[in-house]
Amino acid sequence: MITLGGDGTVNEVVNGMLGSAVTTDHHSSGQRDQKLPSAADLPALAPLPGGSGNVFAGALGLPRDPVDATGQILRALSEHHERVIGLGAADGRYFTFNCGIGLDAEVVRAVQGIRAHGRHVTPALYVRLALRQFYQTDRRHPAIWIGKADGQSVGPAFQAIVSNTAPWTYLGGREVNATPQARFETGLDVLAMRSMSSFSTFRAIGQMLTTKGRDLRGRGLLILHDQSVVTLRAQRPVAFQIDGEYVGEKEKVTLRSVPRALRVIA
Repeated sequence: MITLGGDGTVNEVVNGMLGSAVTTDHHSSGQRDQKLPSAADLPALAPLPGGSGNVFAGALGLPRDPVDATGQILRALSEHHERVIGLGAADGRYFTFNCGIGLDAEVVRAVQGIRAHGRHVTPALYVRLALRQFYQTDRRHPAIWIGKADGQSVGPAFQAIVSNTAPWTYLGGREVNATPQARFETGLDVLAMRSMSSFSTFRAIGQMLTTKGRDLRGRGLLILHDQSVVTLRAQRPVAFQIDGEYVGEKEKVTLRSVPRALRVIA
């Protein structure tokens, strides 16, 4: 399957190709030896970038220009070059690169509102929207708890981003790395913010823009690596996004790593 569009288009196509996401935890220690599908049995996807973000295509190493990306995909097809990647699943819906609960989803909701009125969202406008949401959000009462694969729960936090790969977004042409060690071949990585002071938040954002593969550091940050299952709980309804698309408010969502879920041509 070849797609031409942004991350929302890719997400819809992936879910259409694969159907309802599995609920079996293949990545857990009790099932590591379970036989996974062979590459030949998996559907194949070639995502041509045609949207504003194109995070998934960029994470696969495709150029941002659709003409250049087409050339790379054609070369990959002629050379039979492909890879098998894992995906994430949020309550049965696949996601390709990340999902988030809290501030990032509030920003996504604001961006979608702007686009619904036919306005193009530039990186500068995105930054302004993000700043507006940051200063409007409740930064005094954290509502989110994160359940780990081992059953332990950590929190409270104001924001949680769960990544299936890195980087999980771009600011113009610049990578933003919340969880630099996240990979398509491993489980899910989590970045949670337990403080939303201006200092701690902007320090974390600065690290996201400048990290060279190192984890973010800070007393108000929580980092989890290679998780097979992540449960997000909120004491009140909180905005939630999947692959950069706002999907409503949630009080609980279960996220799973789904290994070897999709073939990609890139």
